[in-house]
Amino acid sequence: MNSLWWLALPTLLLPIWWHRKKRVQVAAQPLASARFLPRTEPRQMRVWRWADVILMIVRCLLLACLIAWLADPVLPWRGHTVVVAEGTDAAWVGQQVQAAGFKDAARLSLPAAEALSWVRAHEREWKPDARLLVLGDIPMPATLPRFRHPLELRTLARPAAPSEVHVAIVSERAGEWRRMFAALDGPLRAVVDAAPGAKTELIVWDKPEAPPPSMRAPLWWAADAAAFPELAKAPGVDGIRYADSPRGRLWTSSDWPPADAAAARRLLETWRSLHYAPLAYTAPAHTFAASGVPATQHANGALRDFLMTALVALFALERILTHARRR
Repeated sequence: MNSLWWLALPTLLLPIWWHRKKRVQVAAQPLASARFLPRTEPRQMRVWRWADVILMIVRCLLLACLIAWLADPVLPWRGHTVVVAEGTDAAWVGQQVQAAGFKDAARLSLPAAEALSWVRAHEREWKPDARLLVLGDIPMPATLPRFRHPLELRTLARPAAPSEVHVAIVSERAGEWRRMFAALDGPLRAVVDAAPGAKTELIVWDKPEAPPPSMRAPLWWAADAAAFPELAKAPGVDGIRYADSPRGRLWTSSDWPPADAAAARRLLETWRSLHYAPLAYTAPAHTFAASGVPATQHANGALRDFLMTALVALFALERILTHARRR
């Protein structure tokens, strides 16, 4: 829709029309001998000065820059490009570039989670015959994207980086809790601390009495909900009730103790999916053929900043010339 602003180009005739209609009044001074001259009616004269011509040109350029800024033009300047996800192994990238025939192509480094969306938003910047190669562990998008240029996606498919969560257990049956956390597999691993500390993210409170007010943690598991009044009317999801408190987020489950290892794993998976962000699934390698999908208008063109700078400069120049002309 931005391109419709080019239909406003005929407005460039307005400054020309205004300056052509502009008339300068010539002040009449009576003379003593004027009574002997033939009587003529006073007339208005069109006086063109060099300042008027420059001012008219500046105003025309100002309108043209404004229309161009609204139309958001883009001059395709990118050729064959290799988009590399940040953190991708450089040796593997070199091998893939050589194998795909993109040795002389320009390289562009982008965050993995934003690579495909950024390319889609800025696709107007690529020339019509340009080809793109995307390398790295790109997260799987919710829907299959479409591009106006041929795009090949190659992924390294590295395993997710391991991470750990520090857990402190305050219970008379700490062994049962440890066995449940041992069932947690995958890249997220639970490290059971002897006592709550600065690194503790989860405190398992398995006592009927309430914990000290000074004890805090981002997450609490309460075996006995009676110890935390905030859980009395807490909402529930998949058997887990949760509530926020000054101590941190409180959780309790009606499925404790789990009947077997599978039940413990389900309980932990539910907790992990509710409290932590889901792990990104790496998209498989795929070749996207060029499609006729219209260009997106979400991203600004490369000329937009330049046009805004020119617009401000021309506006300041127009004001200066107008003020100087009145003096």
